[in-house]
Amino acid sequence: MTSSLVIFDLDGTLIHTAPDLMASLNHVLGLNGLAPVTFDDMTWLVGQGAKAMIEKAWAHHGHPSSPEQLENAFDAFLVHYAAEMPGKSEPYPGLIDALDRLEADGMKLAVCTNKTEALARRLLDSLGLTARFAAITGGDTFPVKKPHGDHILGTIDMAGAKADNAVMIGDSVNDILAAQNASVPAIAVPFGYSDKPVASFNPDIIIGHFDELDAKMVRELIAQRGRTG
Repeated sequence: MTSSLVIFDLDGTLIHTAPDLMASLNHVLGLNGLAPVTFDDMTWLVGQGAKAMIEKAWAHHGHPSSPEQLENAFDAFLVHYAAEMPGKSEPYPGLIDALDRLEADGMKLAVCTNKTEALARRLLDSLGLTARFAAITGGDTFPVKKPHGDHILGTIDMAGAKADNAVMIGDSVNDILAAQNASVPAIAVPFGYSDKPVASFNPDIIIGHFDELDAKMVRELIAQRGRTG
């Protein structure tokens, strides 16, 4: 019997990374003579990867950018972010216990993030979490990334699981849309980085704390999707 697979987004779902993302983004903005962003800005800046975050922040400041300027800024961001890792980034409350519960029930775990795979792995390595995941995929692992459903389907395949026995957990519209596009159940968390209420994305269920996540919930969502799919 194939093990159920629980897929997690990274930034804003597994790990509270906003302080470090913001510090590195503000470093790049400062290099270009632009004002820093605040934590409130991170809710709409995070989700498409670092390059998109920089581009959106520049657009917010009315700063013109060429592809070459963006690449230079992206390189500067990566150097700063990697040098400080893990910085202040830490797992959300209740996460480790939730992972323990799921694993104890025989479930596999995976990460599907729009962060580059190398940065995702480096962050998880620095927090001692890498070995817990059967697959870790980033925004550059496949030709597509979230909200494209194939990002999730590719992650499922790499984890040795099946799409009809998997769920996705995330904090943003990209996570929920990707799950819907891959036809897997979506669990949303409201404590991450979204500029809109997660309920507006129509996830299958919302959990306010990882204490609520267990194997029973995962199995019920998979069974429900099987009845209605």
